[in-house]
This record gives sequence, structure tokens and C-alpha cells, in this order.
Amino acid sequence: MTMMSNTSLALLMMIIGTLIYNTNNVSAQCGGSLPTLISECSKFVQKTGPPIPPSPGCCAAIRSFDIPCACKLITKEVEKFVSVPKTIAVARSCGLKLPAGMQCGSVRVPPKAMK
Repeated sequence: MTMMSNTSLALLMMIIGTLIYNTNNVSAQCGGSLPTLISECSKFVQKTGPPIPPSPGCCAAIRSFDIPCACKLITKEVEKFVSVPKTIAVARSCGLKLPAGMQCGSVRVPPKAMK
């Protein structure tokens, strides 16, 4: 990892830590393991950089969460570091069905593109 990505990951973990503190444990509310989600998926949902297809480990971690629940907990602070559109794309590429129109942070989930 480069120094920049280590810094980004550290900032992301700090922001997510704040999110956990403010919501009394995301995992308890929305299932899954937040530390696993961060370690497995952070590089796929970072605000910077191009979209990258998620790894099987990321898909396994994201499938363990109640995504509509987690979407309600995404704050403006988290959105400074996490791309909600990338997060939606990752979830969908991992096989999760996200309904069009659902609010996820400040983003309304778009209809799934037809192939």
C-alpha cells in the first residue's frame, strides 16, 4: 500500500469509528462485522480512484449486512471518504438487490442498468 492509501484507510477507520460511537454499534443494528467490512471493502468504495470490481471477501462481508439499515447510518462525514455510488455498485455486483429509489446517505439508489 502507498502512504496515501494508508492515510485514507486510517481516516476512513476514524470516520467509521465515529459512526459506530454515534450509533451505538452499527453491527448490532445492521448485522455483520464492521471491522471485516472495512478491511475487505474499503479500497472498493473509496471516494478517490476508479471503480474496482469487489473481491469475494468484500462480497461476503457486505452480504452479512442489512444494507437498507446501513444506508440510513451514512452521514455527510462518512461521505467525505466513502463513495455511495461505488458502494451501491459494489453491493449490486455482489448480488444484493437494492431497490431503486431507496435513500442511501445523500444518494437515492438509481434503477439497475440493463445489460
